[in-house]
Amino acid sequence: MKENGKKKWSYARSILLIILGIFAASFGLKGFLLPNHFIDGGVTGISLLVKYTTGLPLSVLIFAINLPFIILAYLQISRSFAIKTLVSIAGLSVVIAFVDFPIITDDKLLTAVFGGLFLGGGVGLSVRGGSVLDGTEIMALWLTRKVEASIGDMILIFNVIIFITAGFFLGVEPALYSILTYLTASKTIDYLVEGIEEYTGVSIISEKSAKVKRALMTKLGRGITIYKGRQSIIGKRAETEGVGDLEIIFTIVTKLEISKVKKIVNDVDENAFIYCHPISQAKGGVLKKRPLHQ
Repeated sequence: MKENGKKKWSYARSILLIILGIFAASFGLKGFLLPNHFIDGGVTGISLLVKYTTGLPLSVLIFAINLPFIILAYLQISRSFAIKTLVSIAGLSVVIAFVDFPIITDDKLLTAVFGGLFLGGGVGLSVRGGSVLDGTEIMALWLTRKVEASIGDMILIFNVIIFITAGFFLGVEPALYSILTYLTASKTIDYLVEGIEEYTGVSIISEKSAKVKRALMTKLGRGITIYKGRQSIIGKRAETEGVGDLEIIFTIVTKLEISKVKKIVNDVDENAFIYCHPISQAKGGVLKKRPLHQ
């Protein structure tokens, strides 16, 4: 019963995040970008660029251009992820087509910053819900499994081509403002997806290392690594007063789990030395899965 309740809550949470993401992204598009002829990166940017040059409906373009990427997700990532993404992108198209949003401003700088903020927030929320609103991220995710590069690196390459094309069709100034829109959206996505769950390496030195290890493994459920080290204490006359072997406990957690780790260690040894540092990439082992890596 408890497990079923957890699954239902997780499912409901995913749906809520995706719905919020759809409306936030739609607001960013119709309230800021569309009235000012700005674009973003990725498939959304391509769709906007095609709309400005051909007059075709944005709702149709977003769905049509994303469709090959959804098929790729189905074939290469997972069926459930592809279905969620299909529903999310279809929902975005419907909201853009039928829901009216007020035009907030015609100031170019405000449009670039806040349009990117709402669009990026929408994409980030949908990712937290287990889907994406832009097929470029699917392609980038697939490529990162084939080559040693981050999702951000892959998306950047795609977007350089898009913005060069935008400069040719829309003019240099709109293209430059569109780059600012993309940067704002990108940073917002990064924060929502990875910022609060960025992998962090935690090293712990304790005289009660055996108890600390046991506590971390049972209460945190993470894999740990043990390094052998030596400690040295220098006296007033620069002579070594004490040298001994010790164990350095290392584990990788998310930012949200750091306080939990500190509490677990503190309950065992108040004098334990703990230091943390960010981890740019981590794969395998007993790691908490983040969105898009599940």
